[in-house]
Amino acid sequence: MAELFKPITWFPPMWAFACGVVASGLPFADIAARWWLAVVGIILAGPLVCATSQAVNDWFDREVDAINEPQRPIPSGRIPGRWGLWIAIGWTAVSLLVATALGPWGFGAAVLGLLLAWAYSAPPVRLKLNGWYGNLACGLSYESLAWVTGAAVMAGGLMPPWPSLLLALLYGICAHGIMTLNDFKAIAGDQQMGVRSLPVQLGAQRAAQVACAVMALPQFVVIGLLLYWGAPWHALATVGLLLGQGVLMRWFLQKPIERALYYSGFGVPVFVAGMMVSAFALRGLPGVA
Repeated sequence: MAELFKPITWFPPMWAFACGVVASGLPFADIAARWWLAVVGIILAGPLVCATSQAVNDWFDREVDAINEPQRPIPSGRIPGRWGLWIAIGWTAVSLLVATALGPWGFGAAVLGLLLAWAYSAPPVRLKLNGWYGNLACGLSYESLAWVTGAAVMAGGLMPPWPSLLLALLYGICAHGIMTLNDFKAIAGDQQMGVRSLPVQLGAQRAAQVACAVMALPQFVVIGLLLYWGAPWHALATVGLLLGQGVLMRWFLQKPIERALYYSGFGVPVFVAGMMVSAFALRGLPGVA
């Protein structure tokens, strides 16, 4: 079950929720006083909702995985019969139960996140059949929804201010490119099973270029916003992190199929560091946080 839930995938939504907590603008003393809300929210974002999405995806992708990654728990038979489906359903229920502790905002966000998780993988919707809107749904769920939920929960259920919402949206769009990185390892199976990922639709090289552009361009907008809001040092730090990503992107574009997972492992942490820098930039800015 631990392998089915893929703990390595939990980090992005957990981190995004933490960014939302920071971007809430609450004094750190108040955040510390509500520490349990942050802990429950982070657990909900990662080991519960994200883990559920992985279980759902592996169940409905079992035929594709039998081609691409037959060693996974379901196609290998280590999770036999329909147990993969029952685990996905059971973890959905557990996620909803825990989400009630976070009030209407937390519960509503969990419902939306779980609906997107099932819609992404399960027929008849199966958003993942097209890499354009399937990856966008994942990015907005993993980053934007988690960020907004963290900010709202910590602020007692208040809607986050528009700058926080805008940054959450921009980083969610960036995550579309991150989702594309995961598709390079599954090209053969996706082609056979009719999954139109971006590497299948565009070819590996063009898909890699699109992924890098989608990750980079919103960050340029973030830098401009930080400068406009009067946070030049945060903007400068974000520029430095983006330059680091640029070096890694250039290396990745030389051999995208072979290097996609390596770029994901080294480039994504640099990207998410920029998210936290931006979240801190919102704190204390008049009219922003």
